[in-house]
Formats: sequence, C-alpha cells, structure tokens
Amino acid sequence: MYADRLQEIAPFRVMELMERAKELESRGKRVVHFEVGEPDFATAPSVIAAGQRALADGHTKYTQALGLPELRARIADYYLDNAGIRIASERVVVTSGASGGLLLLCGLLLNADDELLMSDPGYPCNEVFARLTGAKPVKVAADAASGFQISCAAVQAAWTPRTRGLLLASPANPTGVMISAAHLRDLLALCQGNQGVVILDEIYQGLVYDDQPDGSDLAGYRTGLQLSSEIFILNSFSKYFGMTGWRLGWMVMPEDAVRAVTPLAQNLFISPSSIAQHAALAAFEPEAMVVHEQRRKTFQQRRDLLARGLQALGLHIPVLPAGAFYLYVDVSSTGLSSTEFCWRLIDEYHVAATPGSDFGAAEADRYVRFAYTTGEEDIALGLERLAMALQRWAERCD
Repeated sequence: MYADRLQEIAPFRVMELMERAKELESRGKRVVHFEVGEPDFATAPSVIAAGQRALADGHTKYTQALGLPELRARIADYYLDNAGIRIASERVVVTSGASGGLLLLCGLLLNADDELLMSDPGYPCNEVFARLTGAKPVKVAADAASGFQISCAAVQAAWTPRTRGLLLASPANPTGVMISAAHLRDLLALCQGNQGVVILDEIYQGLVYDDQPDGSDLAGYRTGLQLSSEIFILNSFSKYFGMTGWRLGWMVMPEDAVRAVTPLAQNLFISPSSIAQHAALAAFEPEAMVVHEQRRKTFQQRRDLLARGLQALGLHIPVLPAGAFYLYVDVSSTGLSSTEFCWRLIDEYHVAATPGSDFGAAEADRYVRFAYTTGEEDIALGLERLAMALQRWAERCD
C-alpha cells in the first residue's frame, strides 16, 4: 500500500523516550531533559518583533523562490563580518529550514544509485534525504581515537565508482566536534581528486566556544568557504539564531549550481516563509547579536558544568565539544548498553537522554548523547539523579 522506501527509514528512538517523558510529566513527575536537540531559549525579542511587524505590514505573500534579495545580501554580509570573506549574494539560497536545503542539495547532486558518504555517528535524518532521491547513504565510521572525525583513508576506502560525494558536519551532531581547517582541506582535495562534491553542514557554526585546544587551527576558522568556493554549505537560523520553529535556513553554493537548483526550489517549495525571512533580517542586527552571543556563552558554561559533573561520576567524555550543545558520553563502564541505560534512566530516575543507536552503528552501544539545552538548575538535578542511578545500579551488580 505504501512506498517500499519507508521500510528503510527508521524512527527516532529518542521520540519514544520523549513520549515516555511526556507521560511522566502528565502524571506530575519532574523530568530532566537532556535529550532535546533544540535551544531552550525563546527567539530573541527583536526578531520576534520583526516577525510581528512583517505580519502587520502584510508581508504574507510568496517571495522569490531563492529568498528575499535583501536577506540573501545580509547573509553574504554575515560571512564578511564573521569570517572576513566576500561571497556574492547570488550564491546564497534561502531555504525552508536546513532540512529543505538538504533535500534540494540531494535533488541537485544525486542520481538514483549514487552513493553519498557520511559520518557514523551522525545526524540520522541525513541518510533519509539521500534515499528519497534513490541514492544510497554509505556510513563511514569515526571513533573516539580519531576525535570522531572520519579519516581520509576511511573515505578513500569507502569510495567506489558510484560515489558522488561526501556529507560532513562541523560542529557535528551528536559529538559537537569541529573539523579542523587542515583536515577539511585534505578531505576537500580527496573528494575533488575523485571528481566528487562536498556538502558541509554548518548549522551549529555560530555555536563555537572560546576555549579551542592549544595549537589547533580553529581559532581563525569560521566556515568551509574560507577553504573552497566549490563546497556546498548548508546552514540554518535554528541553532545559533534560536529560530527553530520559524523553519528557515540557507545554502551557499557555486554560482552555476544556483542556476541549476532554482527550478527545484520553485517546484518543491515555491518560496521559504515570507514572515520568517523578514524576521531573520533582524537576527543580524546588533540588538539581536548581543542576545545570540550571550546565549552562546551560556551554552559554554552549561557544557562545562555538565561535563565536570559527568566526569566526576566516572563517565568518560572522549572529546570535549568545540561547538553545538551536546556531549557524547561513553557509558560502557556501567555495564549497560546505551539503549538500556537511557530507558532505565527515564523510567527509574526521570532523566531523559538519547542513546547512541539513534546516530549510527559505530560503537553505538557505548555512547549516550546529553544535550545541555536546559538550565543549570536542571543540569544539577539531572546529575544528582544520575549519581543515585549509578550507585544503585552498581550495588545491584555487586
């Protein structure tokens, strides 16, 4: 009755955990949420006000398929302000969220039976977009020893005559790691040498923290566009700009690709939300940027609080994230798989976290993603409950 491709699309396991959390909350229980990959802050007030003005001023019609020209220009200016590089506003395509952008990129770049390489662990929805075009997602394992970054050797080993390119993320979900400029340059050269393309997901790019490792090349690195004009960049207003529900993102691509993607954007989406676009213009104004930057610093403080607490409990964090708002934590010392760990934690102690099995297969049973998208009071409470859980589980094993 339904399309065969649905058999290849697995549901998020975390959604079942979230339903369990809602059920507990409906019974009056307080649940600590470490599972939600969404900023807990409301959109900056000045951005909300801009959206309200857009409604009042009647900006409720379709816009150009590739986005408002003034927003495309403002995004281009953002790269100049933030990374010191000039890009033509014509290379910017505004999309209906980063998900809409990735769908357009897959439609643009992938033929049926092409292969698209992507990291394991990684954001699970990415493979779905490839499958919708008839292409095949191919996972390339990355482990703690490599800092959860796929190596050039692993990419080359996975490359076949059907491989079209490589999808990367920096900072990444679920690990929060960033690809160094040197490593990204090597991956770009490898893909170009194989006549492949690189899609770089930078939706967490603004959420990069101030304490990059000594000797790293991340300090002056803001975007893959600093290294190549042929890369396909995917970005979003959801994370750093706190506009998840507005469903707005953007791409930066080579100029000839913009011409090619235009009919796809026209046919699939008509245009991004006009109201969201007018609101997003305000997201770059100084008043809003002050809010975004303060929240970035708050996330860094939360990262440090949660990381210290988890490490004090004997849990191992292989890589302290350089960005995003996740900790990818090794829970194997508990003797539980990540799935069992998460279900027992929510059922017995009302703390929700996401098992590594949601993000791939590479050592997924070892890892749990903790999102620090909740306040310090809840982080402290979650750590307190987790301490009780670990103590009691250890006692039962003795």
